[in-house]
Amino acid sequence: MTAFLTGAALLLAGYHLYGRLVERAVCPDPQRRTPAVEHADGVDYVVISTWRVYLIQLLNIAGLGPVFGAILGALWGPQVLLWIVLGAILGGAVHDFLSGAMSMREGGAGFPELVGRHLGKWPRHLGTAFVLILVVLVGTVFVKGPALLLLQLIPAELADGVLGGTGVLTAPWQGQALWLWIVMAGIFAYYVAATLLPIDKLIGRFYPILAVALLVMVVGLTLALLRGQIHAPDFALQNLHPKAAPAWPVIFITVSCGAISGFHATQSPLMARCLGSERHMRLVFLGAMIAEGFIALVWATVAHGHYGSTGALAAVLAAGGPGQVVHEVCVSTMGILGGALAVLGVVVLPITSGDTAFRVARLILAEYLRIPQVRPLDRYKIALPLFAVSIVLCLVDFAVVWRYFGWANQTLAAVALWTGAAYLRRRPTPLQWLATAPAVFMTVVTTAYILSEPFAFGLPVTIATVCAFGLGAVTLTAFLWMVRARTTSSLGPPGPRPATDIERHLNDLAT
Repeated sequence: MTAFLTGAALLLAGYHLYGRLVERAVCPDPQRRTPAVEHADGVDYVVISTWRVYLIQLLNIAGLGPVFGAILGALWGPQVLLWIVLGAILGGAVHDFLSGAMSMREGGAGFPELVGRHLGKWPRHLGTAFVLILVVLVGTVFVKGPALLLLQLIPAELADGVLGGTGVLTAPWQGQALWLWIVMAGIFAYYVAATLLPIDKLIGRFYPILAVALLVMVVGLTLALLRGQIHAPDFALQNLHPKAAPAWPVIFITVSCGAISGFHATQSPLMARCLGSERHMRLVFLGAMIAEGFIALVWATVAHGHYGSTGALAAVLAAGGPGQVVHEVCVSTMGILGGALAVLGVVVLPITSGDTAFRVARLILAEYLRIPQVRPLDRYKIALPLFAVSIVLCLVDFAVVWRYFGWANQTLAAVALWTGAAYLRRRPTPLQWLATAPAVFMTVVTTAYILSEPFAFGLPVTIATVCAFGLGAVTLTAFLWMVRARTTSSLGPPGPRPATDIERHLNDLAT
């Protein structure tokens, strides 16, 4: 219990103390007109009340990662709590805050556009393709993932044979597998509406209702821990993985959304177009990440504590996956009704990330192709082909694809942090290290992972780690050399006189 309470206290202190330091690097200006006001279009740029924006941001970023990722991370034992807490404060909170702040200061620009403005033209093109693939994959998997969880609530005699042993269906149109496609069709219908309608018409009104189920889940499990209904394990650094899988660097990829996730960089700009004042940036962007860190902290603690050992947890995961863990834990601690509501709270997370994943995909393509999105027809022309691709992908076996997804997601987080570092380096602030330090760390982690994983390069962990630290040093050196500090910035307080056209041209040539 001490480890859990300490982690919760650190997250709270991280928001109030470290969060203020991160906020100071940007200097929010309550008098500055936000994109929601400056570019109001009644569709994507709409002023929404702050508490609704906060809930939307939290539900957007908190997919299955802080639940499924935390459960899988618990296989390594209580040491996973260290990464969740420190990762959320030093990495994820900085990542999400800067992604949102940069977008607010640059007219609501999407993530690929921000990459292009701060890292260059070609990174923008590559980033657009990379992010587009990522968000479509996220949206697709967040159709099947919540559908499989919802099937846990269907009576066993009806759902028998639907999940099988792995949850992968090989005959989608036969027998009880039809249940899955019926549920998925309903989720797809909601996603289409959420992608095409103005953001305040469905998402802005529906999310507060969905947040009730999330609240039941979080409060219910927290009370179960505090009452001793679930024994919270004591903190330990030793590796308790049943198969002795190395924690470095796998644990940093496995627990993604609960600590840091590149997917969040695509979501923060969505809310940057709806926030009415810069005064609330820390609450919305940084605060939502801290809350997600707490969700991951709860599930990592509960997953280990409920089963008593990582071996017992591994057995349940082998039999029914993380969804089985969610169902058993919620029902055993809150009863059938409370457990059903808690499971719905978990289902809410991927659904409220999937809908905005497709919405972000539409906006990224629209921004890249310079297609306005005020007319409904323009939205249909972009969104419907995306959904057609997603439906086809639902028929594909994701076993191999998802092995690379975790790496791709965390690589995107590293890119977002480098973009934030470039943004801060051009400002008159000594706090550039707030983004630079985690950017270097995530570069090292993702490189070590892809070099050491058997399905990729398969190098010994030691060699992969040495190469990763070498690449991190090279990347940092190149960054410091290429991104020259500038004393003026259109994003910050007034500085010295603006550069002349000749000076700007020379600066562009130098960078």
